[in-house]
Amino acid sequence: MRRFAELYWRLDGTTAITDKVESLRGYFAAATPDDAACALAVLSGGRQSRAVPLPVLRRHAAAAAGIPDWLLEECYAQAGDLAETLALVLPPPDRLPEPPGPDRAGIGPDLGLAAHVQRLEALRGEKDDEVIGRFLLDTWRVLAPRERIVWHKLLTGGCRVGVSRSLVARALAELAGVEPATMIARLVALAPLDGAAFSRLLDGNATGPDGLRPYPFFLAAALDEPVERLGAPAEWLAEWKWDGIRAQLVQRDGATALWTRGEDLATEAFPEIAAAAAGLPPGTVLDGELLAVRGECLLGFAALQRRSGRRRVTRPLLAEVPCVFVAYDLVEARGVDLRGLPLVERRARLTDLLGTVGALPASFRPAGSVSEAKPSDATASDTPAAGATLWLSPEVPGAAWEDLAARRAEARDRGVEGLILKRRQSPYGSGRTRGDWWKWKIEPLEIDAVLLYAQAGHGRRATLHTDYTLGVWHEGRLVTVAKAYSGLSDAEIVEVDRIVRATTRERKGPVRIVEPSLVFQIAFEGVAPSARHKAKLALRFPRIVRWRRDKAPPDAGRLADLARLCTAATLPGPAP
Repeated sequence: MRRFAELYWRLDGTTAITDKVESLRGYFAAATPDDAACALAVLSGGRQSRAVPLPVLRRHAAAAAGIPDWLLEECYAQAGDLAETLALVLPPPDRLPEPPGPDRAGIGPDLGLAAHVQRLEALRGEKDDEVIGRFLLDTWRVLAPRERIVWHKLLTGGCRVGVSRSLVARALAELAGVEPATMIARLVALAPLDGAAFSRLLDGNATGPDGLRPYPFFLAAALDEPVERLGAPAEWLAEWKWDGIRAQLVQRDGATALWTRGEDLATEAFPEIAAAAAGLPPGTVLDGELLAVRGECLLGFAALQRRSGRRRVTRPLLAEVPCVFVAYDLVEARGVDLRGLPLVERRARLTDLLGTVGALPASFRPAGSVSEAKPSDATASDTPAAGATLWLSPEVPGAAWEDLAARRAEARDRGVEGLILKRRQSPYGSGRTRGDWWKWKIEPLEIDAVLLYAQAGHGRRATLHTDYTLGVWHEGRLVTVAKAYSGLSDAEIVEVDRIVRATTRERKGPVRIVEPSLVFQIAFEGVAPSARHKAKLALRFPRIVRWRRDKAPPDAGRLADLARLCTAATLPGPAP
């Protein structure tokens, strides 16, 4: 447990990717296979459940600390983190009371992570309060304060630290001497995860899942100069910049894998895409975008998020949020790597390929608004059939830059983010290489909003309020519309924190409800209807642009202003 706690605090104390990878690699190299398997499950975002109800945990902690329950709650409101609060109020091991009952289990010094996790699993569902109390006191007596914090997070099912599965895979890949994408494929195929399975992960030889790995994604750079400087429009292919999830669809040896840009495997979340890919020739890799589409309406990114990350998709959800894969590049054909060919040739082969499987509509027809296509109205006939889930991203024609600029101006009404410009003779590169692919996005939308709630940040900003909930006016009161975590300078964050503390009306755990006094200008990419939000609207990528010191709360925006921006989103087919 001590070694895992040290890893946790090293990861929490740095934002440098190389430092995180080095810490992960060092831990996995030294840990026992069983401990490494448990750590991998926790760090990779595996499901965690609570071993002890929070009220029971708080009551025993207050009793062990010799303080009343209300004082523990006040401490929690100040610290903002329950695991940290409990570790701070508990006395050192030699000052803790003896556990109740004659039969003390005792866990010994520095029990490994796997043993701790097994004990937590055994405790889950325990109803005997004395057994729970004995377990807690036994564990508290052998853990240092910083180790207690990490153990409390495991106990409550909330052990999260700033690493992604791809980052963990990168560290393991370095240990095994394989590519990160290969390691991710192995992680996905690994079940159940135990010590023996972890040892197989580090096998330097090829394994079955290795054959489904994707290629490194080629990313477009933001166009930061006049488009006319790119040369003749005829040298460029223009496509819509879709508001979806970038992905590669891999079909090899009778198996299918759908990889997102973050090298996360999403095959299970989009079974209709995997079913459609079965009709592709073996050795095919398509690069494209996942979109949520019903009938002829783009449902938007918020709807797509309901599908992403799922291990199982129910039939009602398939009907409510049907999805398609819009392909715009052919990276591999019949097992041959095509990345070195010019885009114009890859595009021609892609068109022929999708035409042969009958998955490409001749064109996109005009569509109605999102509001006309309600999820509750979804039927089986609205869900795209297997042959209709693979589409070709249409080319946006334009003889002159002025023509393409006019098409770009239509982007928001079409439900997309602008245009992607690709040099017709460009190879398929790796990473964000400037010069061949550019994203020509539309300008973001903006509105002035009022700060309503504030919460302390994490890591180095744990003592400052950096997480903001903002609202706009509706029928004479402020309603929340967005959360924002960035956009202010360090000096402004300190100043806002001081104002938050001085204007706090009420506290609810770590959240401060403040007197409305600060106005911020927020930018966002779009607005969509949302039944999950009180305002019935959801903003896409909200972020703070600047602090509007020149405005008072009554000058902030109105919910009606956002509602007017929630325009119909139609499928953007070939421009007329």
